[in-house]
Amino acid sequence: MPTPTTVQLLWGTQQRPKRGPKPALSLEGIVAEAIALVDAEGLANLSMQRLAERLGFTKMSLYRYVPSKEQLTALMLDAAMGTPPDNAALQDVPSAERWRAGLRRWGEAIYQRYSAHPWVIELTVGARPFGPNEMGWLESALVALADTGLTGPEQLDTIVLVNGHVRSLVQQTQPLGEDPSAQFAEMVSVAGDRYPAVTAAFAAEAAATSAPPDSGGSNNALHFGIERVLDGLGVLIARRAGG
Repeated sequence: MPTPTTVQLLWGTQQRPKRGPKPALSLEGIVAEAIALVDAEGLANLSMQRLAERLGFTKMSLYRYVPSKEQLTALMLDAAMGTPPDNAALQDVPSAERWRAGLRRWGEAIYQRYSAHPWVIELTVGARPFGPNEMGWLESALVALADTGLTGPEQLDTIVLVNGHVRSLVQQTQPLGEDPSAQFAEMVSVAGDRYPAVTAAFAAEAAATSAPPDSGGSNNALHFGIERVLDGLGVLIARRAGG
């Protein structure tokens, strides 16, 4: 049987044997175990050998289902992204505000996905084939922008802008070792008087973060950035509509 391409594996279009014994493994089970491994130990520790050991099979057994590690990570990415928000939930939103509500909801939802599986960000760099879930996220955002008057390229650039803010924030807030709060407190105690503006800004940010959820402190950077992007888009959309 020919070796399946990445697109065939992602979209389930490869030919499968119609006869023979029932497979001991499933592609879905392999991908799920790989995701669990990377969530626990990091992407750098993923190998076909390590995954095979967790599954209790040989490395060669895995290659019958997914021929390469690159194809495995493509499948992991699409599975970890999951399904996008359903735009049907926006039908009760006034039509003039629907694009804004849709993009806000999209940004918040993809933030949750990236936060649950931060390694996904590393796998979404560069040109690559999209799977059905990742394609669904793109479709969801484009549907939200459909009636804005933006051109197709402008809609795609808008998605890049919102997604870029979310990705950057997730990358900045992932701990890389010691407690970052304790580390910053140590830095302030050593040199805070030399950087008063930095000290004051982070003190205010800490107060906002520790505030009750309904006071605006929770995920403030996420929401602030998304809202400013939407404000700018709103100006452009209104200008186009008036012109």
